[in-house]
Amino acid sequence: MKAYKVTVTDTVTQLVPRDDIYRGVWVQIEGNNTVYIGGQDVTAEQGFPIAKHTAPLAGALGAGDGLWGICASGVTEVIRIITPDQDA
Repeated sequence: MKAYKVTVTDTVTQLVPRDDIYRGVWVQIEGNNTVYIGGQDVTAEQGFPIAKHTAPLAGALGAGDGLWGICASGVTEVIRIITPDQDA
């Protein structure tokens, strides 16, 4: 498993790089702001909102898929990510 943090601002930020395998992904917000996730063209207006939860949000990425995030204008947030390290 790979666990890491990414700081997300109001500029699109890559959260999970593309890979050639299907894999699970768990994300959790550290602070109290919202991160909007989606493809590399994600916007705060159309992305899927992730807010702080007591447990990580689980999902999956297909082969060739990555995950990106963005915050609303002027907002910064840290998101924790864990995903299998299939290349290890």
